[in-house]
Amino acid sequence: MSQFHDYTVLLCQQVKLYDSVPLVKTRYFHILRRRFLQWLRLPVPSHYVRHPNKIKALYGVSEAGYLLIEYIEETQGTMLSNTWSEKQTDVELRTNFFRGLSQILLSISRTPLPRIGSFIISREGYVTLSNRPLSMELQELENEKIPTELSRDYTYSTVGSYVSDILAVHDSRLRNQPNAVNNVQDCGYQMSALAAMRTVAPLFFCRDFARGPFVFTLTDLHQSNIFVDDKWNITCLVDLEWACSRPIQMVEPPYWLTNNGVDEIDVKEYDKIRKELLTIMSAEETEKSSNILSKDAGDAPIRLSEVMEQAWTTGTFWYSLALSSPTGLFSLFYEHIQPLLSKHCPGEIGEIMPFYWDKDVGKFVATKLADKKKYDRELQNAFAK
Repeated sequence: MSQFHDYTVLLCQQVKLYDSVPLVKTRYFHILRRRFLQWLRLPVPSHYVRHPNKIKALYGVSEAGYLLIEYIEETQGTMLSNTWSEKQTDVELRTNFFRGLSQILLSISRTPLPRIGSFIISREGYVTLSNRPLSMELQELENEKIPTELSRDYTYSTVGSYVSDILAVHDSRLRNQPNAVNNVQDCGYQMSALAAMRTVAPLFFCRDFARGPFVFTLTDLHQSNIFVDDKWNITCLVDLEWACSRPIQMVEPPYWLTNNGVDEIDVKEYDKIRKELLTIMSAEETEKSSNILSKDAGDAPIRLSEVMEQAWTTGTFWYSLALSSPTGLFSLFYEHIQPLLSKHCPGEIGEIMPFYWDKDVGKFVATKLADKKKYDRELQNAFAK
């Protein structure tokens, strides 16, 4: 349970909880319970105490979830987004930021995890890796009533099964989003990319890592979620609810390092600053021996910087980035993934590949065009009212 304790600290460190009078006895009992279990060398629950829900169910929700909240004082730092665009060319500031970012990535990746998924605090107070690997993109699709077919208790023991299910989520978006396509050509363009992504997936993920190690990953690490001081030393991270365990090959530098969108990255410009980050990370690994150990103790240690460099060289970086972007997948495939396989992309790919995405393609295209017309009509009526 030591590795779960490490992540309890990561998720809950410095969160200030204030005891209310009704909880005092419960909290004392919880403390005694933890000590008793520890004495018996049994799994020990987290420090958090379940609060009895006395509020009647609303809208069919029988129990509320939980929130871990910390107030960040102004003296603790400001969002990196406030100064990134203006000062990102300052080498000293950038070096400080990259050093702090490297230390965080190395720290949370040091302990290999048994499967792909998300941590939860169970009803009994235990921190367990038993929930689906939930990202913000998945939640946004479900908010749009697009089924993802990923049950809350889904976890994965292999990279292939995880990638296959994420690609199925992209398929579902195309099928169920009413304004997913603009015309016949656009529909073929998207179906071709999705069919090809499924076909070439084994080429971008190393068999040696097919069953791990899996590592804790921050999937929503943008500038506004990073707080820094005047010297760009990282002081706080927020919005950790989207962090989950993922394949080690999916740990990647932030795509926004050159101030471009996920589908607008300039390869040469990005590669230069990416190398700067990995150079600092490699130095941190050498200085502090922050290696990630594989699941088998007899195997050689794995250096995260080397895995990230390999992911860039083989194109896994682009494939992983495409998986995490429902709308950017298509341009990422045609601009960065497909050229790795063939310098000359035949124009017929849009005429052939759609037939390998699903059966009865003609009927599907007609349905999507009808969906788009209905969506446009309803949108116009809504604004007319």
